[in-house]
Amino acid sequence: MNSELIISSPIVSVEWLQKHLSHPNVIILNATIPKVTGNDTDLNKNQIPSARFFDLKKKFSDVSAPFPTTFPTEIQFENEAQALGINKNSAIVVYDEKGIYSSPRAWWLFKAFGFNNVAVLNGGFPVWEKANYKTEIKQDNNGKKGNFKASLQPKYMKFFNDVINASQNRNQLILDARSEARFKSLEAEPRVGLRSGNMPNSENLPFENLINNQGLLKSEAELKKLFLPLAKTNQDIIFSCGSGITACVLALGAELVGYKNLSVYDGSWTEWGSLTTDSN
Repeated sequence: MNSELIISSPIVSVEWLQKHLSHPNVIILNATIPKVTGNDTDLNKNQIPSARFFDLKKKFSDVSAPFPTTFPTEIQFENEAQALGINKNSAIVVYDEKGIYSSPRAWWLFKAFGFNNVAVLNGGFPVWEKANYKTEIKQDNNGKKGNFKASLQPKYMKFFNDVINASQNRNQLILDARSEARFKSLEAEPRVGLRSGNMPNSENLPFENLINNQGLLKSEAELKKLFLPLAKTNQDIIFSCGSGITACVLALGAELVGYKNLSVYDGSWTEWGSLTTDSN
């Protein structure tokens, strides 16, 4: 099988991955991170066969930055992707052990660095296991250094000054993926010392609302019902959350239903709440 595999959708099913598991261009990345809320002492000991660990917190973030999971530099991303054995012609499927939580962040980072042959595994590891597909004990599968090349696409990520402008521009929309209780200051932020609140010109769409009770992303028809009351399909939308992780779940859903002008606020509420004192 020499033909290169092109992934045509930003999300693929476990059935699709099972079918293409042995394709020579396929690279499976586990982008699991601990949830900021909840107990993660029992992280899974198994993985999808041949999976490689995509370390969002330490390898694919600027660890010198003051806020968590900060956008890495182009050269950092390129070097770390090469170290995982990723090539220019790879077909990447990203999953996480929570279902759909941190894997869209890895998907979005690849897009932000000019690589589009990448998709999120719908339902992640829980749905893979539920289907009784093969797993293996976690191990290092990185292989030899790849020839991946990063090419920064600035439109995908927004930073503090961009969001200040957007917060004063009604032609743009900030969509916040945090829970309704956090958005409305009814519940404290999980980051100690971080104030509660929300940004001016922002609306709330909790990322969990995009996921059905099987742990899968909702259908396109259901996703449209969530997005269309909030945003026109040609509107500039900036997604935010606590630290730039679950904002990417909203980006994934929006891209699936045809939204084009999408970006993620990298610092999200952790940065905004730290650097500002007022909110809606």
